[in-house]
Amino acid sequence: MPYRIGIGYDVHKLGVGQDLNLGGIVIPNDKGTIGHSDADVLIHAIIDAMLGAANLGDIGSLFPDSNSKYKEIDSKILLRETNKLIQRSGYSIVNIDSTLCLQTPKIKDYIPEMKEKLSSVLAIEEDQVSVKATTTEKLGFVGRQEGVSAQAVVLLEKK
Repeated sequence: MPYRIGIGYDVHKLGVGQDLNLGGIVIPNDKGTIGHSDADVLIHAIIDAMLGAANLGDIGSLFPDSNSKYKEIDSKILLRETNKLIQRSGYSIVNIDSTLCLQTPKIKDYIPEMKEKLSSVLAIEEDQVSVKATTTEKLGFVGRQEGVSAQAVVLLEKK
């Protein structure tokens, strides 16, 4: 198949005193993401979408939280390793479309930096990466600011 599509989804709790890691950057906020790694929910969703498109499993099987090697690891490292795996499997990224879901802070001004960071790590053009954001109108765990979620769709092309 010349093209393959993958979907990724991730959720992380928010906690006081943590860094808010989103899209490879740290965003100033009174709460941040909690997880085994740096808990970058956007990168994790993108990784799962990439792996799904290539039929290579998921982030938990590739980088298990039971392995201390990945404790507090920078998710950009995991993204770079996933991209290498995708390339070794004969695929390249056509484009990524992603959505962050969080009540606060407003991240519109950080999206260009996220796109630059993600495209740099993946060695693709910025216009191949879309990052959007939405709220849940104060509904659910996102609305109560207990956590954040992200969704991503990735289109791969056989080289």
